Amino acid sequence: MNIYRTKIYEITNSLPIKVVKLKDGRTIKKLTDKSYLRPPRSRFQMEVRGYIQLLFFLLTLWIGVDFYIFVNGIQGGTAVHRPAGVEGFLPISSLMSFRYFIMTGIVNHIHPSGFFIFLSALAISTFMKKGFCSWICPIGYISESLYQFGAKIPDRNFTFPKWIDVPLRSLKYLLLAFFLITISMMSVTELNSFIHSDYNKVADIKMYLFFAHTTLLAAAVFGILILLSILCKNFWCRYACPYGALLGITSLISPLKIHRVDSTCIDCGKCADACPSLLPVDRLDTVNSAECATCYSCVEVCPIKETLKFSISSRSKGLSQRQYGFLLLVVYFGITGVAMLAGLWQNSISSCEYIQLFMHIEGITHPF
Repeated sequence: MNIYRTKIYEITNSLPIKVVKLKDGRTIKKLTDKSYLRPPRSRFQMEVRGYIQLLFFLLTLWIGVDFYIFVNGIQGGTAVHRPAGVEGFLPISSLMSFRYFIMTGIVNHIHPSGFFIFLSALAISTFMKKGFCSWICPIGYISESLYQFGAKIPDRNFTFPKWIDVPLRSLKYLLLAFFLITISMMSVTELNSFIHSDYNKVADIKMYLFFAHTTLLAAAVFGILILLSILCKNFWCRYACPYGALLGITSLISPLKIHRVDSTCIDCGKCADACPSLLPVDRLDTVNSAECATCYSCVEVCPIKETLKFSISSRSKGLSQRQYGFLLLVVYFGITGVAMLAGLWQNSISSCEYIQLFMHIEGITHPF
């Protein structure tokens, strides 16, 4: 039978336990009825998030290859289909499109799919916490994979002390504030001018060319970010992503949260150890943090049934990882699917216009 370290001061508990005094003088609680333990779960049940992450990562690779073919096609003067999903990598343009829609009710036809991807991410974070970051975002998947790779290296793990961690975490919120303030100060005319500018039309192509012809300085920056992601858990997501910062803020109003039932908690500390956001889950009744990405890591390692759950309240039944994943896919593909059916997914820029713009792309600069 498993023995867990527990709160010594909490003698009365709803679980069948007995107090045991160890040889070294420590007092612990020992669970005497294994029926209170969570039943064994299949690998699929425990790794649903990993499968969905892989699905979206492969989808991103497919879009990337398709976009590579598109760019090479217009470079050679040939009309080639452009994958609209690449607009998901234009978050600033999508944020402008969102504000333009709020002010005018118009979905712009330059990067419409980017707008709907942004809208789905916002909807997920508002009602289901920050699941977009830990379930869908390919950058988050890469960051997590790098850390898992680094975890296999002995003695490589480190955590920044609090006096460094807190200022570093503020960086993504400062970046977000800069973008929000800048965009909020733009008038409808200015937003319309930017959205329909040549720069915005080829922003995805310029982004591709930047990565395809990376300078030595940029390569060094990427190398440092990769190294830090290997050494430090979720470095990019925790300290540098303004997109994640926005979704974290909107996730604070989500009715669904991680709840801990204190009366059945045996204080094993496994939930806090498993949390990639380094949250003290074992000391919280409700995890209401902008850093919580609903990754289910804490829920899956909790040994006691219904002690940690993702739910509306501690008294309501929690959503399993499989149920959450299903709902997340319904919301994401529901919003993007409606856009496709309504003819609002593909942009209105013709292949001929793309070819003309590409001929002088080096001279196309930011309109402001």
